[in-house]
Amino acid sequence: MTAMTNTTTPAQAWPRESTRNMALDRARTFLTIVVLIHHAVIPYTFFGHTDAKNWIGFDAIVLANDSYFMAMFFFLSGLFVWPSLAHRAPGEFTKDRLLRLGLPFAIGALTIIPLAYYAVEPRDQHPGFIAFWWKTITQGPWPAGPIWFTWVLLVFGVIAGLIYRLVSPRSIDPLNRLSQKGFARPLTYFLVFVAVTALIYVPARLYYGPSQWFALGPIAVQASRVLLYATYFAFGIGIGAAGFSSGLLGAQGALPKQWLGWMIAALIPYLAMWMLIWIKRDVIGNPGTPPPWYEFCYGLAFVVFSAAMLFALLAYFLRFKTAGRSLLDPLRHDAYGIFLVHYVFVLWIQYYLFDIDAPAIAKALIAFGGTLALSWATSALLRQIPGAKKVL
Repeated sequence: MTAMTNTTTPAQAWPRESTRNMALDRARTFLTIVVLIHHAVIPYTFFGHTDAKNWIGFDAIVLANDSYFMAMFFFLSGLFVWPSLAHRAPGEFTKDRLLRLGLPFAIGALTIIPLAYYAVEPRDQHPGFIAFWWKTITQGPWPAGPIWFTWVLLVFGVIAGLIYRLVSPRSIDPLNRLSQKGFARPLTYFLVFVAVTALIYVPARLYYGPSQWFALGPIAVQASRVLLYATYFAFGIGIGAAGFSSGLLGAQGALPKQWLGWMIAALIPYLAMWMLIWIKRDVIGNPGTPPPWYEFCYGLAFVVFSAAMLFALLAYFLRFKTAGRSLLDPLRHDAYGIFLVHYVFVLWIQYYLFDIDAPAIAKALIAFGGTLALSWATSALLRQIPGAKKVL
């Protein structure tokens, strides 16, 4: 997500230091902040409503975030897979993925996740953390929290490595040729991208519904979205396979020049999702299982919005965040660590804010600011441990 055209990067979502592509680097850091905002405001939404205080504006934020940001993470993660494989001996890529993704997932599932969810254990049932931890890992439920992303990305990376080694490095060429066309005609790429993601996601949503998860302890992923994420990852691989300069993400291409148009275009499917939510609640009586036509329409609006947000944000960062200084830069080294540890802090801060009579906006700002500061400090400290920078 942060390297130049064909620079080998040890991690796909959060590569360690190398020659940087500042636009993509800053896009990744921005998404990390969005994750923190997302989790900081959820208790203060009308749909979540785990706190007595709420604000409808937070529902607008959560609806937008949930509809694009994890898919965009997978897309950005795919950009550097083929260059990394090209510069590594067989097996080295998988070992690195296990170190950078598998190890944090295992450690996080055993420590970060139980610590975080202990905060939301019913207050009159706190058995003590050790008893809670043992029950979590032996009896469950053992939720994954946000670190589910790391194990899924690990699996996608291993599959990509097998395709590269056992099938052909040229197997991704059709997607790269599409990217080359996207240099001058981003709309062509966008239409193909939406068509493919709709064919992947909408049937899965109709079959599984929007909320079902596949789960085996902390190894969990949203059923209707797993193939959508794989598709975003594959399209990212296709763009990065032959470099960025002559493809969709070329700094001199048409996409950066169209950033405002893509921002405006993203509003259309976003408003369509809100209209469908209104129809569900106020027109068809908010059924527990909406009719298939509703899920079809919502799924289609979802994939169009997700794709439009991807294009809008990439266009913006390619247009304005390719050089110079940015407020995002100080977080660059610690973005991955912040993502991994933040869930503990956000849930515990929200726990202590629960009985405080303060506006929802004030609570959310405290939760976000405190989570960012504590996660950043924790990541910086962890990176001082000998060998930790190979992981973080």
